[in-house]
Amino acid sequence: MSATLNLTVELIRRESVTPEDAGCMDLVIERLAPHGFRAEWLNFGDTKNIWLRRGDAAPLFVFLGHTDVVPPGPLEDWNSPPFEPEIRDGKLYGRGAADMKSGVAAMTTALERFIARHPGHKGSIAVLLTSDEEGSAHDGVVKVVEVLKSRGTAIDWCLVGEPSSFDKLGDVIRVGRRGSLCGMLRVLGVQGHVAYPNKADNPIHRFAPALHELTAEVWDEGNEFFPPTSFQVSNIKAGTGADNVIPGRLEVLFNFRFSTELTVDDIKRRVEDILNRHGLRYELSWRLSGAPFLTRESELVKATRDAIGAVTGRSTRADTGGGTSDGRFIAPTGAQVVELGQINGSIHKIDEHVDVEDIDALSAIYERIVDELLAPP
Repeated sequence: MSATLNLTVELIRRESVTPEDAGCMDLVIERLAPHGFRAEWLNFGDTKNIWLRRGDAAPLFVFLGHTDVVPPGPLEDWNSPPFEPEIRDGKLYGRGAADMKSGVAAMTTALERFIARHPGHKGSIAVLLTSDEEGSAHDGVVKVVEVLKSRGTAIDWCLVGEPSSFDKLGDVIRVGRRGSLCGMLRVLGVQGHVAYPNKADNPIHRFAPALHELTAEVWDEGNEFFPPTSFQVSNIKAGTGADNVIPGRLEVLFNFRFSTELTVDDIKRRVEDILNRHGLRYELSWRLSGAPFLTRESELVKATRDAIGAVTGRSTRADTGGGTSDGRFIAPTGAQVVELGQINGSIHKIDEHVDVEDIDALSAIYERIVDELLAPP
């Protein structure tokens, strides 16, 4: 069993359901501390965050990842226990195999080999791991970035180990992500008996025309990097549970996945204009999960493309799809951010898995990326 596969197995065995780390970070520290990495815990609330850095000079390259995983779901639906990793037909099964414990293992072993070859490398290398990526993300990377900014620490390149690949390892890299803006709307009416609608004000009926307009609205056309902005309702709740009562209020949760063609203020203004045109009485609050970001062609993108080609022999496609990632907290600092990891077809699913051969291949790709950016002349 290779070093990277062995470390992946050991990480999967730890039941690190968010926001638990279950000792995963300690394993990484044990591997990297002997190679000159200084470990600093930056914990907030129930979340563990570890900042491992080697060197003090610029430029600074950072591997970013998470050790927490989503809950496994019904255990009886798994063909093998989710936290007892098992290899079957060339695939490693277990919760977190793809998202993203094999990525964390690949980062670790890539750095072990790189430093063995280049103990006097250029600049600095850091690894940032959190146990809060799959959860609320309130006490994870976003808090660590605040600490780093207060110290004047500038990240030049950040490689996020999220599972970006579609069909083959490295066929897709993420060079940006759409923004995510959530709205919590409460439409106010007057509760009453369904037999006397003239004495009530049904907020569901009031909101229906506005909802139609919100869903029909063309928010933007997207651009060469991003698809058009999408408005989606995620939950609607109203009523008392009785069939003879007009509800007094309607609660709606909705989300915008938005491109760089729009700002947060643009979206808020246009939504409120629509609600006001329909004469609604309402309360509305907003929560920004992350603004859109984009890393255009750059040293990091080139190094990533070159490394994928050298290890796998295939070209890669730059993409900005998918959900959010912790890269959204790093990009606003001015860093170049790229996401590259395992095939994402099984993530968050029953019987999550990764191809065994891809585990060592990803480590080799990571090593080549660091080599291109920081190997001494």
